Amino acid sequence: MARNTLSRSLHDVGLAAWFGGTLANAVALNPASGEAGSARATGAVANAGWNRWTPVNAAAIGAHLIGSVGQLQANKRRVAEQQGVRAMSTAKTVLTAAALGVTAYSRLLGKVVDQGGATPSKRATKPSKRARGEIAAAQERLDQLQWVVPAITGALVVVSSYAGEQQRPSEVLRGITAGNPTV
Repeated sequence: MARNTLSRSLHDVGLAAWFGGTLANAVALNPASGEAGSARATGAVANAGWNRWTPVNAAAIGAHLIGSVGQLQANKRRVAEQQGVRAMSTAKTVLTAAALGVTAYSRLLGKVVDQGGATPSKRATKPSKRARGEIAAAQERLDQLQWVVPAITGALVVVSSYAGEQQRPSEVLRGITAGNPTV
């Protein structure tokens, strides 16, 4: 098998940053913003943190997608011939699409909150009683979604580990012979 260190690295490092960054923000930034001293400062801190993370997250997602395409290209024969690899690749594609969709929707909601300026907030995703209308609704939806991206990208990490196991020589041989009894 040929080495695909660049595409595998882009895939893995991009996914690690996407997963880890969104998990860290849900675990740390969102709740910690509530300690900023006032409801307005909470909104300002949360907006600043998420605005700083967004370009890094976009680069991580881009690296992951480029690496994923490279991995698919490098393994197209295995995808076609090794039993179980097509299903795993399909699962990764579905999970990636779901993570992209939730990430994009969450960013749109974040922009609504950000455009409100230093929106009064108990913490990043918990509107204060003074938050109104569209901004409060966006914060409430963000509160519901803040764990979804880490959950989906975490599932992608697990499926990627399974994909690595499928590349063991014994698994490749078993998967190819199971799908083709003449081998």
